[in-house]
Amino acid sequence: MRHLQSFILGSALSLALAAPALAAQCGNNAGGFGQWKASFAGEAKAAGVGQRGLAALANASYATGTIKADRNQKSFKYSLPKFMQIRGADTIVAQGRKRKARNAGFYQSLEQRYGVPAGVVLAIHGMETGFGGFMGKSAVVSAITTLAYDCRRSAFFVPHAIGALKLVDQGAITPATKGAKHGELGHTQFLPGNALKYGVDADGNGRVDFYNQTDALASTANFLRKKGWKPGQGYQEGQPNFKVIKQWNAATVYQQAIAIMGAKIDG
Repeated sequence: MRHLQSFILGSALSLALAAPALAAQCGNNAGGFGQWKASFAGEAKAAGVGQRGLAALANASYATGTIKADRNQKSFKYSLPKFMQIRGADTIVAQGRKRKARNAGFYQSLEQRYGVPAGVVLAIHGMETGFGGFMGKSAVVSAITTLAYDCRRSAFFVPHAIGALKLVDQGAITPATKGAKHGELGHTQFLPGNALKYGVDADGNGRVDFYNQTDALASTANFLRKKGWKPGQGYQEGQPNFKVIKQWNAATVYQQAIAIMGAKIDG
């Protein structure tokens, strides 16, 4: 019996040692962020994050402004007309038409390669950053790791935090790179995990740069195509490609606005 007990205890200990480490404990204020980073570093390393990414994680700061923004996303609750007014839809359409005409060859090449019309790409570009006019002033790594730590939507943001750290490893961003409050980056505000997966080196310089318009817009078209965009099919509500716009942003009013503006730009 003693031998059996020893065997059981030994087996239990072996299983415990072999079991994967528990996920880093989320929190709702800055107090546990340092402890979470130390724990999350193990998860990040196991996911393939290298030394540069781990150093960026260690130096990340709790982003109070990100948490405030996450708790206060009022614009997505507006009616469609109000949302389009606040977001400057008429200006986006007017500027989008000018941009399409000025660089017709580029947008034609995007549609030929990915099947996504210029109007959709331009509507997203205009909606997200005013065509690159303002790409955010929050540190991407700090913002996205704060959201991965925050209990409200930790599971959603953890893969994007890992993505951001891998982008640092690759040199696509640095620990100082600025983006939106929720860690979105570049001309069309890619979440880091999506940037890592769908980024395209469209200008052929050997690196994907989301702060370069060519790379960013090609990456956006690539994202939509990989998410199921059907070339030649419509993208208004009820048409096959409208559901693909939902993959870019979950808010219905946003999806409707992109579809409307895209059609006006292409019209």
